[in-house]
Parts: sequence; structure tokens; C-alpha cells
Amino acid sequence: MISNNNFLFIFSNYYTTITFNLDSFFCTLFNLNNDSLFLSEYLFIFVFLIVSFIISVVITFFSYLTAIQNPEVEKLSAYECGFEPYEDARKQINIKFYIIAMLFIIFDLETMYLIPWCVSLSVTNYVGYWLMLDFIFELSIGFLYVWYVGGLDWSQDN
Repeated sequence: MISNNNFLFIFSNYYTTITFNLDSFFCTLFNLNNDSLFLSEYLFIFVFLIVSFIISVVITFFSYLTAIQNPEVEKLSAYECGFEPYEDARKQINIKFYIIAMLFIIFDLETMYLIPWCVSLSVTNYVGYWLMLDFIFELSIGFLYVWYVGGLDWSQDN
């Protein structure tokens, strides 16, 4: 019976042998010396990428091979929700939707910068404090401008 210490010793020797074999393989493949940065730092990342690519190709191949490719009439219909469409799918969307989405992203990023500043406020010096207040002031001016122009008003039709 193999004890845990012997198992770890055998496993570590096996791992060292695999590592050494990969090192020598890539040394001969790419004409590298044994003390190269590629072998010491990037070899395992490279091997991981190759293995993950091979696994993804194999999984995709077998999922396509084993899937049942026999769709029914209901599956081939325009929608699977149970009713026919009642208007054209190429209807134009109001541009206000995109403007509101962009404004949300801008002011959401403000929050992303504001939260770490609030957490580290006790160790921030006066320059960092006033720079962030300037940042908040400029974004507030932008928000007031958008509000004044009517960018947030849905009742206007443009």
C-alpha cells in the first residue's frame, strides 16, 4: 500500500518529469535556451491556452455530432412565444432611448469613481479631496445642462 508521503513523492517526480519534457520540447520547437523567460513564466499559460482550445473544439464537435437535428414546424416559426407578430419588426426606435442609455452609463461611471474615493477619504490629502469635488461639480453641471435642454424628458417628440 502506498502511503501519502510516497504518493506525493511519486506525483512530484511525475510532475517534474512532465515539466522537464515540456521544457525540452519547447526548447527544440522554438530554438530557446533553458533559462528563457518564455519557459520559466509563459510556458504553462501557453500550454493552458492550447489545451483549452483543443477541449473547446472537441466539445463543440461532439455537441454538434450528438445533437438531434430534427426541428419541428413550431420551432421553425417566426416566434416561439405562442402568438403571431402584430406589427412590423423593423419599427424605428425613438433616439431618446439611446441618449438616456448613454447618460446612464456616464453617471454610472461617476458612481464607480465616487465609491472608492469615499472609502479612502480618510487617507486622501487635500489635493485628492478638491480634485474629486471638482469632478463631482463638473458632472453636476453636465447633469443640469442635460436636464435644462430636455434630454431626460420623454414627453417631447423629436
